[in-house]
Amino acid sequence: MKRLLLLAVVLLLVPAGTATASGGRAWVGAWATSPTGVPASDTMTFADQTLRQVVHLSTGGREVRVRLSNEFGSQPLVIGEARVARGAGGSSVVAGSDRRLTFGGRGAVTVPPGVPVVSDPVPLGVTADSDLVVSVYLPVSTPATTVHAFPFQDGWVASGNVTAAPTISPTGVLGKWHFLTGVSVSGVPSTAPGGPSTVVAFGDSITDGAETTRGANRRWPDVLARRLHGRLGVVNAGISGNRLLHDPNPPAGHPAEAFAAYFGESALRRFDRDVLAQPGVRHVVVLLGVNDLGHPGTVAPVEEAVTAEDIIAAHRQLIARAHAAGLRIVGGTITPFKGDTFGFYSPEHEAARQAVNRWIRTSGEHDGVVDFDQALRDPADPERLRPEYDSGDHLHPNDAGMAAMAGAVPLQLFR
Repeated sequence: MKRLLLLAVVLLLVPAGTATASGGRAWVGAWATSPTGVPASDTMTFADQTLRQVVHLSTGGREVRVRLSNEFGSQPLVIGEARVARGAGGSSVVAGSDRRLTFGGRGAVTVPPGVPVVSDPVPLGVTADSDLVVSVYLPVSTPATTVHAFPFQDGWVASGNVTAAPTISPTGVLGKWHFLTGVSVSGVPSTAPGGPSTVVAFGDSITDGAETTRGANRRWPDVLARRLHGRLGVVNAGISGNRLLHDPNPPAGHPAEAFAAYFGESALRRFDRDVLAQPGVRHVVVLLGVNDLGHPGTVAPVEEAVTAEDIIAAHRQLIARAHAAGLRIVGGTITPFKGDTFGFYSPEHEAARQAVNRWIRTSGEHDGVVDFDQALRDPADPERLRPEYDSGDHLHPNDAGMAAMAGAVPLQLFR
């Protein structure tokens, strides 16, 4: 009885978000992406091929685990072999750094439909701001059903099982992340109170990195991770086109039927998977709402139009769920989009944006605020992006704008 009481006390004292499974190790998210399904027009299939995908780590450690996903598959995902290695540029890996992944001690695994799988830990020293290469061999015909459509990072596909090859001869370039959704590390050096932890950037295309330089890792969460010098993990849970309140719903016959599925499930639906389930999570920064305003009447039915009050109510749901899990949640103000090339802007949408931003700044309901709007707006016309931060579509920031966004995040929010 005394041992049971002691165990109960210990469990109560473990901070929320501290991942201590697997031999008592503390696991931190070093990289992540949010998966989606695919539209009917996306019929890519792999068979007897290796996918070699590159991810950029926000923090380092002594051990690595990889998360693969068949969450949107309708048939079992058969993985013949999977390996990780430190990246040496392009599709090459650092000699001697290659490690075979196992899953419950097995080198091959079959993942049921709708399910993710996490590898066993492997000893591999990795550093913050470095590339990790994940190679996955798919021996049988495998539809590419679980993806992240807009990674702004190239991957490669090659014939046969070449997972262990230091260099490969690609047969094609991958424009999406396929089946790969997370990398976590243990042994993270940290001076943060309570030890190492993870910050989740939860958002849409602006968080996802739209219009940034491909392969350069200049999304604002990447720049934030560099500001933190690897002391915390920063993972990107942005999905281009994502909305707070609605799943993708293109009108019948609309061209958006060819791509809307990549927008992902609504933020309210995916919050548990993409935020609460991240290893070591203690903080989440939310930047969402522009697509809720802009999609109805453009790529979604006009009947899905929302008000400022609807967006605020959705944020309150995220706040309640974050706090119930012991997380600190930070609200990011919606950035300007006057003159955008997508048809999002209207005086009514601008009034709603201002109302939501006013609530984020003044309500005190979040645990902190990042004023992305103030960081990016044009002083001469605050409804527009500053010209030097504009990618050209008047909605998405360029590399300089992303740096300004990361620079607007007060680091004391995470202390």
